[in-house]
Amino acid sequence: MPLDRLHFTGLRNLMRAELRPSPGINLISGANGSGKTSLLEGLHLLGLARSFRARQLKTLIHFDCDALTVFGRLQGDPPIPLGLERRRDADTPVMKLAGERIERVSQLAERLPLQLIDSRTFELVEGSPKARREYLDWGVFHVEQAFLDCWKRMRRALKHRNALLRHGRIDRLSIDAWNQELAREAQRLDGMREAYVARLEPLFMATLARLAELPELSLGYYRGWDRSRPLGEILEASVETDRQMGFTQQGPQRADLRLKVGRRPAAEVLSRGQQKVVVSALKLAQGQLLEALTEHHCLYLIDDLAAELDLEHRRRFCELLEEQRGQSFITVIERDTLGYRFTTEVKAFEVRAGQVSEA
Repeated sequence: MPLDRLHFTGLRNLMRAELRPSPGINLISGANGSGKTSLLEGLHLLGLARSFRARQLKTLIHFDCDALTVFGRLQGDPPIPLGLERRRDADTPVMKLAGERIERVSQLAERLPLQLIDSRTFELVEGSPKARREYLDWGVFHVEQAFLDCWKRMRRALKHRNALLRHGRIDRLSIDAWNQELAREAQRLDGMREAYVARLEPLFMATLARLAELPELSLGYYRGWDRSRPLGEILEASVETDRQMGFTQQGPQRADLRLKVGRRPAAEVLSRGQQKVVVSALKLAQGQLLEALTEHHCLYLIDDLAAELDLEHRRRFCELLEEQRGQSFITVIERDTLGYRFTTEVKAFEVRAGQVSEA
């Protein structure tokens, strides 16, 4: 369901902003520093209760305000309100969904599946496995109901095993129990991840082919341990070496998506523009898979689409984005830089010195 209302107060330089966005494409234009990226940040807060630009929410509060508030309403019968407030004198934000206070961020994320494309999404190609693992687990979370509980049990078992490894003298009965628990949950988690990648990979390759010519690029899944041996056996055999390192060296916490051009890592071969194309294909493919498996649509937040992409690649991206039939918010310095005329409903907004108006 798209958002049909947005209301922000006290968010960075946006003292107050109210929007009635299009269910399709929303273009947000403005000079650098005007506050257009802050609008995307507010949407990100609404769906994930965290910023993509700052670690602490307190730093997002306008200097002249005591709190920041982000509110949205999902179109429907009845419509569903959701919101978040962060006060300077509070340690945690207050989150609400359908008028009720909630405690789990996952409750917001389920309602508002967000995809962000900005300058930091290059980490999907050139960053550590953590970024690619988070991308993968985002997808599995939204299509597998059992994923979140399984992931939590795996993290709990991993935490206890690592604590025992750092304890000094190892209690064999305790570590054997956590070895078994970790191996069991890892197997379940790995099955969900592997099945997801098997569905994602052909969509990604087809999307990439429409964006650019990169025939040698491939996407593979690494589970985090040797495929030829059960994880339980590996954990049992590696207790001493893991104890010396102080952590568990193999397991689902080491999973990765491996992007390669031929036999070389894609990060070593691709230009910045090509990397942005690959990241865009990954994000769009996830949206397609989400729709195919759940009939839900992603909400896309795209900051400075024109950066790193020439006119032809912008046009191809916009064409694919429009086909998603979801809601998108795209920031640009000037609206005509996209080089593409959307056929679906488009609304344009302009941001000047923290003031938002419909253009």
